Amino acid sequence: MSYGMIATMMFSLMMLLMATGQRVFAAIGAVASIAAILLWGTGGAEIPFTASMKLMNWYPMLTLPMFIFMGYVLSESKIADDLYKMFHVWMGPMPGGLAIGTIGLMVLVSAMNGLSVAGMAIGATIALPELLKRNYDKKMVTGVIQAGSSLGILVPPSVVLVLYAMIARQPVGQLWLAGIIPGLVMATLFIIYIAVRCRINPSLGPVLSEEERNVPMAEKLRLLRAGLLPLGIFASMMIPFVNGWTSLVESSAIGAMAAFLAAILKRRMTKQVFENSVRSTLAISCMFMWIILAALGFGAIFDGLGAVKSIEHLFTEQLGLGPWAILILMQLSFLVMGTFLDDTAMLVIVAPLYVPLVNALGFDLIWYGVLYTVTSQIAYMTPPFGYNLFLMRAMAPPQISLRDIYGSVVPFVGIMVFALILVMVFPSLALWLPDYVYGK
Repeated sequence: MSYGMIATMMFSLMMLLMATGQRVFAAIGAVASIAAILLWGTGGAEIPFTASMKLMNWYPMLTLPMFIFMGYVLSESKIADDLYKMFHVWMGPMPGGLAIGTIGLMVLVSAMNGLSVAGMAIGATIALPELLKRNYDKKMVTGVIQAGSSLGILVPPSVVLVLYAMIARQPVGQLWLAGIIPGLVMATLFIIYIAVRCRINPSLGPVLSEEERNVPMAEKLRLLRAGLLPLGIFASMMIPFVNGWTSLVESSAIGAMAAFLAAILKRRMTKQVFENSVRSTLAISCMFMWIILAALGFGAIFDGLGAVKSIEHLFTEQLGLGPWAILILMQLSFLVMGTFLDDTAMLVIVAPLYVPLVNALGFDLIWYGVLYTVTSQIAYMTPPFGYNLFLMRAMAPPQISLRDIYGSVVPFVGIMVFALILVMVFPSLALWLPDYVYGK
């Protein structure tokens, strides 16, 4: 049996196991372990051991629990609620203002947590009821929350980009910096769309009533200070890192400690909040550790089989495709996989194949990491089986139907595709900031 056939069988078996509902790391790790032993006998047992050594020796991995803890502390202590109150008061007097404020909320939540699911949960539980209560169009606001949550894995500290960095062997700091400008560009495009649409049709996003707008300036300033606290925490860890005063791990520790102290100073760090934050941090961190371990083992076997070279030969020599045609086909495959897999599963399944291929084609792996994150979020929101669509269905109130959810994402998916094309055509959108910071 040829090595190409063995690689195909491994990939097919892994997909079959995942289709039966097995955990991602279990399906990938089981296939990798079984293939290693069958191919190389007892010596194959060294592959997962070597992968675990790589994982434990990768110093930037310490940032993962730090940033997850920071996000959960800010969420559990309800500091995220202060953000929405700030946007409610300051943005409510303009048409579509609360929807625009929700996008701002999502950007800051992304900077607090780095997980798209966290943004979806906060948007659906805090913003959505308030928007519906004030007669905002249910179809539009459902799309706003889904689109805003897509920023979670692009704006630093993105947990998924940490995973990509480990698999692609790229610096986490450069990947995070690469995601900032594309993430802000996408958020700006969302805001422009909402503002223009509500200006044309004010009934989609009516302004607040006179009674709600009549808030004393002292109260507005108090809410502004409270709402900007998470932004201050983000700045406290990113400014020293960008200026080279601290390492990435040290910055993550500063962020976690700043969030913890903020919760204490606001008298919200109860025993329950601390326990929930630690438990959630441990659960998420361990999940990502297992996934990375399984992905490293699976990738090592694929490297040993020469599967990447076989795929490169198929595309470039047998099919005669150019580098850009191959890249576009790879992005389209993410859209297909995103209908039934989450972003983490997509990455660990195809990274052993795609990352070396992207490198062989001459593309920048930092830039490609941004392309992957944007494309995976588009896949999340693409009917009929987008992951975010069903997550919203589970969180939305009964008056929002699945049909409403499907229809709500269409304009936002179009905006995200446009943003993806911008990053592909102008790679400097992703590469300028990391080149500037690391070149100093």
